[in-house]
Formats: sequence, C-alpha cells, structure tokens
Amino acid sequence: MIDCGEGTQLQLRRHKFKIQRIDHIFISHLHGDHYYGLIGLVSTMNMLGRSSELHIYCPPQLRDVIEMQLKVSDTKLRYLLTFHYLNFVSGELLFENEAVTVQSIVLKHRIPCSGFIFKEKRKEKNIRKDVIEKYRIPLPAIEQIKKGSDFIQNGGQVIPNNELTVPLKMPRSYAYCSDTAYSESIIAEINGVDLLYHESTFMENKRDRARETYHSTTLDAANIAKSALVKQLIIGHFSARYKDLEPLLMEARTIFENTELAEDGKSFEVSVGALSYDN
Repeated sequence: MIDCGEGTQLQLRRHKFKIQRIDHIFISHLHGDHYYGLIGLVSTMNMLGRSSELHIYCPPQLRDVIEMQLKVSDTKLRYLLTFHYLNFVSGELLFENEAVTVQSIVLKHRIPCSGFIFKEKRKEKNIRKDVIEKYRIPLPAIEQIKKGSDFIQNGGQVIPNNELTVPLKMPRSYAYCSDTAYSESIIAEINGVDLLYHESTFMENKRDRARETYHSTTLDAANIAKSALVKQLIIGHFSARYKDLEPLLMEARTIFENTELAEDGKSFEVSVGALSYDN
C-alpha cells in the first residue's frame, strides 16, 4: 500500500480489500493526509490478531510518531513492526522479491518526499505440458526452453520456442509521484513506465500558487508524462477549490491525451503486449 491518510480503513473495507493481506506500506512524506491513518490501521491489524511482520518504508521521524502513540495508549503489538528509512538524497532499491522490485524516487516538495516505482520482473516462459511428451524433451532442455531457447531433436530438427511455450505478457511498471513541484530530474527514472500517477493540485492559471506550495499543475504533470514517454497518466491530489474535475482533465489532455483522473474506487488496467525473448 502507498500512503495511509485518514479514512484509509473505511476505503479498504468499502472496496473489499483484506487488511491483513497488506505486508508492506510505503509512506511518501510526513504531511498528515499521507500518514494520519497509519496508527489506526496498525492498531486494527493488532486487534484482529495479526501475527505476521508488517514493513513500513518511511521518513525516519515516523517511527517516533508511531511508537509514541503505541506507548501512551499502552498498546503492545502481537506482531513485529519493522521500519525501513527512506533516503531523500538519491533513489534506491527498497524492496525485492521473486515477482517485483520497488525503488524510491526523490521528489521536490516543502519537506523530504519520495515517490515509488514498482516493476514486475521478467519471468521465465511456461513450457506446454503436451510438447514435453510429444518431443520427449529431457529436463536440462526444459530449463533452457523456459529461458527462450529452441529445442533441437536428436535428428537435428529444430522446434521453435514459440511452439513449445505459452506466451507471456511484458512485465508491467507503475510510478507514483506524490506531492511534488515540477521536476525534470525524475524523467529518466520513470522513463517508459506503463502507468504514471503524478499529482496535479492546481490548474495552470494557479501556477504561482503551485510554485509557492511546491505542488504541480495539470500541465506540469502532462509535460512530465510526455517527456518520460509513459504510456498512461493518472492525475490526482486536487485542491479542494475544484468541485468539478473535468476542466483539470481536459487541460492535461491538451499536452498528454492518455490522461485519466484519480477518483475514489477507480481502477486502471495496464495493457501490455507479448514478451519477446529476442533481446
């Protein structure tokens, strides 16, 4: 989960997400709308009997905040709460498992702030079970086929890899750029991602206010998306002054057409092509 503002638990339940399935929480910065819901979520997990470890990636000061709240309420967690401190000097690898990596991005805000890039790992192909018996493929050859190799039979006949395996989709990528002023320094890091969330607090006619508060306009976000060659842009974190969000969307689309609004409960499907093992 990324950020944990007030009301997070209500939204999780409203959209039927299972709270105890959350093992990693990434907090971008210490403005209240991004972490005020964390102590409540941590406490609820405890009351529901959580026993597995919970990892929180955050500014160092957040540990003091959470531990103070637990102390004054005399709350003793049944599970291990592990903090991982963000580095606001340069981006770094925060998390990695067999399926995904998570890296930080240094953003430009009034206080230290981090964005995050989620990237799926390139998988091995799945070999079709029927061809193993058909061509009597030995175990060592199966491992090579999964990596993209063709199969050469004893008589020299070559069976192409695409006839032996099930096509895989390209690994997907998602970049989350939380509160930030316009900053071209992030372009290289988010280059080519499938989906980019970038804050767009103001419309372009409030550029002076955006600069003053270290936030972005719709056109700032759109220009970043265009320069970084991302495939789709989601804009959000809108100022409360905007009751109708359609003008923000239309303004962003003048620069980057494939833009959508971040709205409560809305989901986005990342469409990618088949994976090629030729490169």
